[in-house]
Amino acid sequence: MMKALTRTAIALIAILIVIVAIAGIYFITQQGAQTTTPTTTTSPPTTSPTTTSPTETTPPPGEGIKVAILFDVGGRGDLSFNDMAYLGAEKARQEFGVEVEYMTPKSQDDMVPLLKQLSESGEYAILVLIGYLWTGALNQTADLYPNQKFALIDSSTGVERENEVDILFREQECGALIGIVAAGMAYSLNGSTVGAVAGMDIPPLWRFHIGYLFGVKYFEMKTGKPVNFLWQYTGTFQDVGVGYNTAWQLLQQGAKVLYGLAGLTHVGMFDAIIDWNEGGHGKAFGIGQDASQEWYAPQYIPVSGAKRVDVAVYTAIKMVVEGTWQHGIMVLGLKEDGVGIWDLEGVKYFAQMAYDTGQLTDLTPEQVVQIVNETRNKYIPDYAWNLVNELKQKIESGEIVFKSPLTHEEYDQIIQELLAGNLDAALEKGSVMGG
Repeated sequence: MMKALTRTAIALIAILIVIVAIAGIYFITQQGAQTTTPTTTTSPPTTSPTTTSPTETTPPPGEGIKVAILFDVGGRGDLSFNDMAYLGAEKARQEFGVEVEYMTPKSQDDMVPLLKQLSESGEYAILVLIGYLWTGALNQTADLYPNQKFALIDSSTGVERENEVDILFREQECGALIGIVAAGMAYSLNGSTVGAVAGMDIPPLWRFHIGYLFGVKYFEMKTGKPVNFLWQYTGTFQDVGVGYNTAWQLLQQGAKVLYGLAGLTHVGMFDAIIDWNEGGHGKAFGIGQDASQEWYAPQYIPVSGAKRVDVAVYTAIKMVVEGTWQHGIMVLGLKEDGVGIWDLEGVKYFAQMAYDTGQLTDLTPEQVVQIVNETRNKYIPDYAWNLVNELKQKIESGEIVFKSPLTHEEYDQIIQELLAGNLDAALEKGSVMGG
């Protein structure tokens, strides 16, 4: 069954993302458990084009501008990170009329030669590099081509250059909200253990780890309900088999909720959760990340975290098109709608795209939304949503600000402090202890 589901997922993804990019998507910040369709939506301000629609006499603003999107070695089809990058580039292509080329290196060894080749061609207004694995390659090449603009998504070289922008995310903010939700669901499932199937041991995952554990401990502090926390790196973003086996082991350790933070790898996690439930081993839930992933198995995936890689890619291209280039570091968090939780409208739009491609055959999009809504209302307690909104307000107001560890040693220290119950160890500003 796992193999069949995995093949279905991989076949669906390429078709689905194209349709989604054409139709557009909605990002909605969760305001609490909902019994009706939300009436408010938020869209990142950076995705609102200031240009007018092209006409027969008005060429599109991006006409003649060529950009390259360079995925990491995993490439398209991960149902999350790389596919969200594609989504943002396609939005820019449609709205600005830029020409977009997509490339995936065969290995990390091919990254530097590819960057040099593209930079020397002089064809591209900007090279957009997707993911942490590009960091070293960019550091080796950016200074050699001062006239070539680069955007590094989800990482930073640590060097400020006029021709480079690094767009990062405050993953801790997303992870913290999800941690509260996960803990609440675990208790609704008569358990107290939550876990995560993570990808590689890299800074963006450090931040997710800190946030997720912080949210769990925030829940624990506020409710007095102890939560057992499991975290497992798989070392890969593209191996569904590893995701399946890792998830199965965590489920055997008592995890009632697993958070997928491993790209295509955690599609295998979803398959394991499906088999666990349908094999009579007990009830457990999965949580998606980056794109809304509830449609994959709505009865077992009630919620997904959002990481708007599409917004980051779109923003980088937009700066080039409009001549508003800003080098340095840009960070997207809850306040900028760069991260958050996908709400019911997001669930519906992704489900609709799956349905339109003929891949969602057993349910209609409306039924997916109904199942997700009912599952959220049944298994995510109101007190958990209240804590989510409480913490969200603290974050958006700037009352608390998370640390972003610069070294593995600092990351390890924060995790150890959190496990010991010191939540403030994760904060650069503010305090939640005793509050």
